[in-house]
Amino acid sequence: MNVDAYLERIGADRTTGLRDLHRRHQETIPFENLGIHLGEPISLEPDDLFRKIVESRRGGFCYELNGAFALVLTVLGHDVTRLAARVNGGDRLGPPFDHLTLLVDDMWLVDVGFGAHSTYPLNFRTREPQPDPGGLFTVVPSPDGDVDVVKDGRLAYRVEMKKRDLPDFVPTCWWQQTSPESHFTRSTVCTRLDGDARLTISGRKFIRTKGDSRTEQALPADDELLAAYRESFGITLDRVPDAAR
Repeated sequence: MNVDAYLERIGADRTTGLRDLHRRHQETIPFENLGIHLGEPISLEPDDLFRKIVESRRGGFCYELNGAFALVLTVLGHDVTRLAARVNGGDRLGPPFDHLTLLVDDMWLVDVGFGAHSTYPLNFRTREPQPDPGGLFTVVPSPDGDVDVVKDGRLAYRVEMKKRDLPDFVPTCWWQQTSPESHFTRSTVCTRLDGDARLTISGRKFIRTKGDSRTEQALPADDELLAAYRESFGITLDRVPDAAR
């Protein structure tokens, strides 16, 4: 992986600190599942991650974004541990390996692949509340030695404290992009930070949130939707994803 090209993609260099890397990544590289609805197979091979995120100027979901970011941070000299998490689906937790998150330097929970989450890394060792532009977070023990990440009083996901490798996530990555039970196969989403705001295209709806403010704009025409992907996310597509038709 050409780490310098990756850093240039997010407006950083080898001197940029972890805190700024975390924010710049989320401001530049969107969390998106468009490939699933464009018939693009998702690969977790490092070269394929680089081609998609850097050369094709696209985003991805957790396995891709945190998977690639882990490779970059390792080259920059950080100690990176890949951890599996189960996302809170409301009535139950998701399956094992539902989410990939990162423990960096045995201190920081780094997650640039969860959509609307913390703007900056979270201190994984403190149990005190952690204010962040993305919300109020706490990291607390849960049953069986796992750790819960809580946002604004609601469980976001439960982390299993066992070191994993990126290939461990391949089966669930395949499930996420193929199963009708996966929420990623049901609709399209594309979202990124924009300063203190967040820009999102959900289906054919363009949403801008900032604090308690939220505005929505319908994108009924194909050319409107494709232009919004291009102008707000830097993603150029030659057709509308199937689920947004």
